[in-house]
Amino acid sequence: MNDQRPSGREKRTTGHSTGVHKTGSGLGTGPVGSSDGYAGRNGSSGGGRGVRRAAVGGGLSLPVIIILVILMMMKNNGGQGGYDTSYDYDYDQGQSGGYYSQDIVTTAAPVTQQSTGSSADSTVAEGSRAKRTIIKGNGEDTVTLMVYMCGTDLESKYGMATNDLREMASADLSDKVNIIAYTGGCNQWKTSSISSSVNQIYKVEKGGIANLVNDDGAKRMTDPDTLSGFIKYCAKNFPADRYELILWDHGGGSVSGYGYDEKYKSGGSMKLGEISKALKDGGVAFDFIGFDACLMATAETALMLDNYADYMIASEETEPGIGWYYTNWLSRLSADTSMPTVDIGKNIIDDYTNACSQQCRGQKTTLSIVDLAEFANTVPDKLNSFSRSISKLVSENDYKRVTDARYLTREFAPSSKIDQVDLMDFADRVGTREGRELCDAIKGAVKYNRISGGMTNAYGISVYFPYKRTSYVDSACDTYSEIGMDDDYAKCIRQFASLEISGQAATGGTASPVSSLFGDSIGSIGADAVGSLLNSFLGGDFGSIAGLSSSNTGFLSDRALSDEDTVNYITSNYFDSSALFWNEDNGEYTITLSDNQWDLVHDIDMNMFYDDGEGYVDLGLDTLYTVNGNTLKADTDRLWMAVNGQIVAFYHTDTAQTDDGQVLSGYIPAFLNGDRAKLLVVFDKDDPYGRVTGAVYDYRNGETDTVAKSLTEIKDGDELRFVCDYYSYDKNYLDTYYLGQPMTVDGELFLSNEDVGDGNVKITYRFTDIYDQQYWTEAIDK
Repeated sequence: MNDQRPSGREKRTTGHSTGVHKTGSGLGTGPVGSSDGYAGRNGSSGGGRGVRRAAVGGGLSLPVIIILVILMMMKNNGGQGGYDTSYDYDYDQGQSGGYYSQDIVTTAAPVTQQSTGSSADSTVAEGSRAKRTIIKGNGEDTVTLMVYMCGTDLESKYGMATNDLREMASADLSDKVNIIAYTGGCNQWKTSSISSSVNQIYKVEKGGIANLVNDDGAKRMTDPDTLSGFIKYCAKNFPADRYELILWDHGGGSVSGYGYDEKYKSGGSMKLGEISKALKDGGVAFDFIGFDACLMATAETALMLDNYADYMIASEETEPGIGWYYTNWLSRLSADTSMPTVDIGKNIIDDYTNACSQQCRGQKTTLSIVDLAEFANTVPDKLNSFSRSISKLVSENDYKRVTDARYLTREFAPSSKIDQVDLMDFADRVGTREGRELCDAIKGAVKYNRISGGMTNAYGISVYFPYKRTSYVDSACDTYSEIGMDDDYAKCIRQFASLEISGQAATGGTASPVSSLFGDSIGSIGADAVGSLLNSFLGGDFGSIAGLSSSNTGFLSDRALSDEDTVNYITSNYFDSSALFWNEDNGEYTITLSDNQWDLVHDIDMNMFYDDGEGYVDLGLDTLYTVNGNTLKADTDRLWMAVNGQIVAFYHTDTAQTDDGQVLSGYIPAFLNGDRAKLLVVFDKDDPYGRVTGAVYDYRNGETDTVAKSLTEIKDGDELRFVCDYYSYDKNYLDTYYLGQPMTVDGELFLSNEDVGDGNVKITYRFTDIYDQQYWTEAIDK
């Protein structure tokens, strides 16, 4: 059962509003709301098949018919370590450099050190393998730190890589510490001495960087051969007692892996299997491998890295743009090159967390160090047992227990729909004995973990568990096979996703809010539509369900329930959308559901459309409503989110429960200094009316599956152009337009809810059920 029913947020108004004004001509950038899920859910942004109501009563109901079709299709489709320690790699030095870059000399801003109140755990579980790196002690160790720096747009737009090189060069470096940086993947480096046309190698020294290899060719940074070549070069030219590797760039976690090369956009990321290949070919046993990149602290990454390193340092969440703060921990390592690795990790984590708290107020941060030897020793068996317990719950008609736990679990980068959740939080919420044992194993293997004040239930290791985007399931399972994970976990997510998709097809939510918007959502589905659906499914058309197709639905052949039990379960546990009609009394609009129906609801969002006389401006999704007992009361006061009095589109992405109440997150689509971006918004106990915490670059669909670090802040002098999706009166998405006038940032951005203006509005509410299926209410005209 859900811990609690959805609840709306607080709002304030100033009484000063510029209203809703679409300006200019269409931008041709694609829908800004599509990443939230409803635009394009059936392959287009508008129209769709209309509301598909779940049938009630006897006979062969619509859910049963569609499930039987799916089951027929599933039957027809069927089911779908060591090291090279020789360092004789002959690296092409190109035009050997030797010059010294003065561009990096600027001293990095110091970060105030704060007491953390805890120490890193240096114990190791019995039975764990011995560490591959042997530390001499007494400061006698030599260290080679390899920094694989794919600059990409983080550098070309914002100079983030240059800032980190400055921080490294500002450290008090010992001659026993060699920092070697490999540069590439960037259209324009902010440091003029670093080439944007070819890859290069630099040695970071106190006060600057020295060029070692001036031309290593124009290689793709997400090619595993490029990474392995760099590793071999460093091992040959800078042999050391301790080797460390930091991968710097975007991150996508378990499914997408690491990296986005701005110069080879079609080249994709470096998946976990490819990272494994690069590390194996590189032939080095690392002391630690760190990711100064988003979302890489996953169980899958840790299990893969165990073959090549003793420790992993990575973040579960998206990193703020400043990334790791390098100066202090490098100075400490130089002062004691025999420092225990867990203490190095603690210093990195503390410096990062402290810097983010000072420079990125409100942005979510996580960073942990994991003992890979202990993780590989204690976690896999417990994870397998937990996976089997999940399969057992699903097979015993308790899917709802699993999906409720998944829904309530701490999720990372929710707007990107990568479906990564904190593994310990998820295991705890499922509540099985196997889950509690897995929690104990994870807690032991994570040696130090810190999170920002706005985070909860993030314990250092995440995992892929499908819910919002099941199109990744086949890809994830392929990755598991490549990196040698046991099949129990792959089987459990296939079975969960199979039942989830069966529930989506059978319960038939709307493809978009457009049908409700135009008032043609009332009534039951007709015979012709049933025939059309049957023909589509029989023909293998999965396109109407969250981006699925015949190429990524192999998981549907792996089911925990028989055909009959699947039918019985879903027909007993589906959301009856026929109840989504408003009761109007003296201007108040309410919907009342039974307890059983409320138990099937995961989310509620308000959707407002503004009629500007030519069509509808989509203002997005917000949590503006009141739930009292079993009754939802609509918010109809025609107020919507505004920035400094200017109405903007806003999309709520997730709600997390904390000891201090709920924390809501979302984004405002905009162009920031000419680049398409999402302004990140958080509502919590400190800012119940919301604050803008930063921004992240918004990639076009298909450009990359990885996630960029957020920008550190929005600064005075920055230009903002807010944008919105626009629909015609004949139900079609037309284009994305500017919303309102350009805004130059001058001080902190002020969020409020203001009157949208004189035009009519249509208000609908989106209900999301336990299968992540979405339904819109009929529209309220105001």
